Amino acid sequence: MRVPLSLACGAYDRTWALACGDIRPEGVDLTWLALPVEETFFWMTRHRDFDAAEMSLSSYLISLEAGAPFVAIPAFVSRAFRHHGIYVGAASGIIAPAGLAGRTVGVAEYQLTANVWIRGILAERHGLPVAAVRYRTGGLHEPGRVAKLAHDPPPGVEIEPIPAGATLADLLATGQIDALYTPRSGPGT
Repeated sequence: MRVPLSLACGAYDRTWALACGDIRPEGVDLTWLALPVEETFFWMTRHRDFDAAEMSLSSYLISLEAGAPFVAIPAFVSRAFRHHGIYVGAASGIIAPAGLAGRTVGVAEYQLTANVWIRGILAERHGLPVAAVRYRTGGLHEPGRVAKLAHDPPPGVEIEPIPAGATLADLLATGQIDALYTPRSGPGT
């Protein structure tokens, strides 16, 4: 008897053999759903639409605190060099990480794991305290992004949404925010 199982996950080099069917788990009738990670995380955290799914570490931890019935498998399928996700506005005059102190930084969602990494790198390696910047949340290229999970900000951290109809990319380009932390620069973030 084969067990039906849906899995939403990116088709990375580490998962491609499952995605294309070269590897077939014994006793499992696998339905692979290659979705953008933002969709996978949203549908899993909000609606639990899949039997298994790739999930960001931060969303997983916040979900557990809220009582979600998830069980983690320590398989790190998505790997990225997070320094690539820091963008600084040309008009900001910022030339070093310390220059972000007191500035406004856009993030799609504060708790995104990529942003946790970026804040950690900047704090640990460059001495920029997490609470030293003001965070603004919203869609990168499309307005109206809704956070997957509600959470309280850490003490001393200022997080506010950007105006309705605005995008982080436009705010960065026009100098209304000084920098941007993002997992990806393309659509869907």
